[in-house]
Amino acid sequence: MIQFKHVHKAYKVGGREITALEPCDLQIPEGQIFGLIGHSGAGKSTLLRLINRLEEPTSGSILVKDQDITALDAAALRRFRQGVGMIFQHFNLLSSKTVADNVAMPLKLANELSKSQIRARVHQLLERVGLTDHAQKYPAQLSGGQKQRVGIARALSTNPSILLCDEATSALDPQTTGQVLQLLNEINRELNLTIVLITHEMDVIRRICDQVAVMDAGRIVEQGSVSEVFLHPQHPTTRRFVYEDEHLDEQEQLKRFAQITGCIIKLTFQGESTYSPLLGEVARHSGVDYSILNGRIDYIRDTPYGQLTLSLIGGNTAAALDAFRAADVMVEILRP
Repeated sequence: MIQFKHVHKAYKVGGREITALEPCDLQIPEGQIFGLIGHSGAGKSTLLRLINRLEEPTSGSILVKDQDITALDAAALRRFRQGVGMIFQHFNLLSSKTVADNVAMPLKLANELSKSQIRARVHQLLERVGLTDHAQKYPAQLSGGQKQRVGIARALSTNPSILLCDEATSALDPQTTGQVLQLLNEINRELNLTIVLITHEMDVIRRICDQVAVMDAGRIVEQGSVSEVFLHPQHPTTRRFVYEDEHLDEQEQLKRFAQITGCIIKLTFQGESTYSPLLGEVARHSGVDYSILNGRIDYIRDTPYGQLTLSLIGGNTAAALDAFRAADVMVEILRP
């Protein structure tokens, strides 16, 4: 759906060239929710805004459905942008317009539908986001979550095939964040909409994304399926995000285990194996005793996963590790 080919972005500031995005290659599949995660200044907003050419690339090409959008003239770019919706961190609603008028604005600008058709489309969209009763209210009368729902309805008004989300949940409380993410998930499935979202929270990525790219200092440092990147992070930046999400510090945790005897391992379960009674079975057959030092069970989108940190004592440790691996469990030895 979206393809970056050696795309580079730099700004001229005071006669100096400041690089915001190092030359990168990226592919975003059609119909997926693709996450971009990075700390402030990592370059993720720049990359997102290149997709609809709110930012112009310094070099490289960007293809959307095999069309090079960097070659579009002004008229063609306007038509292209009608197929790209965007929602923002701080909603960007017009305070002097009602909810219905905010949602209708892109349709009025496109000037392709009659007034009655616009009214019908706005009603349909507000019904989809659960705001039919708020059509004549103004943004100041809405909660943060309701404002973001208006933003989503507005972004969907022109039937886009791509939805760009610029930190769409970072201004919301945890409960409202969950509701907005659920709405985006439903929209993705119902409309087969390609969604690209940027965030600095790994929990957002874990809950709704199919694939993720991790950014640091203008570079994509790691990318892949969310399950692979989240459960087996390779780059230090990715590992920091994962451990921040789990409220853990990898080195601090190992220090705490200094007084623990035995071999310390980390097991990662995914899918059906998450709930299987594997620990007892392995302990019986290998003769090892184990202590659970840390653990969690949760979901990556709809797939359950579990991670346990264990201390293994006595018995046949090698046989226990082989048994875990044979059961399709990822084994990481933290301390032999």
